Amino acid sequence: MKNRILRSPADLDPADIHELYTNFNAPIAGLDCGKMCAPHNPTGKPFCCDICAAVPAAHTSEWKALEPVTDLWHPWRGDECAEDPATAEDRSRLEASVPDGMILLACLGPQACQRPYRLLSCRQFPFFPYVTSDYRFLGLSYDWEFENSCWVISNLGQVSEAYREEFVATYDKLFALFQDEFDNYAARSEEMREVFAEQRRRIPLLHRNGGFHLVSPGSERLQRVDPSRMPQFNPYK
Repeated sequence: MKNRILRSPADLDPADIHELYTNFNAPIAGLDCGKMCAPHNPTGKPFCCDICAAVPAAHTSEWKALEPVTDLWHPWRGDECAEDPATAEDRSRLEASVPDGMILLACLGPQACQRPYRLLSCRQFPFFPYVTSDYRFLGLSYDWEFENSCWVISNLGQVSEAYREEFVATYDKLFALFQDEFDNYAARSEEMREVFAEQRRRIPLLHRNGGFHLVSPGSERLQRVDPSRMPQFNPYK
């Protein structure tokens, strides 16, 4: 990345992308969490790998790096979920939600996964970098829309330290380069605080320095807790 002006992740070259992938490759847990959630999905697939449950977004630089070296990915068409193909309205809505410099992709499915070529969005799922209202990247929280599908969200104590460390190091690097990337996650974190305040819930956090915390969405006060006290959700209670 030396001697180049980088305005956004879209400006990363294939070598940059593969370096990010190499350094963010730790398994999320010591077991295959996909085997824990797949029995609860009517398709029999892990929710995170099921195009019917989630359509992954990638930086356009990722697509440029991956397209020449693997057949795993293709631009999302909307017909990949045979059970419930996207309508024209669905496609327009999803495509409009994708930030500039990103693209919706679809893969060949979990049975054909090529782990070295997973997207950053695959590697981070179900987590995102949690940013406080005074703009500190505090650690990992999760996409709350998946509370009733993702096994990991109900078993945060199973997340490996290696995964946590690689997640933090990856986003420290991206945030140091790209202010817009940081701002996007600050906005996502603010949205989470608003949702959890309305629901009178505290936000689970895997702190960047270790440990498990609950964050009050109003005051943002942290309470360190044993991982066994982190919330669990059906069907994983």
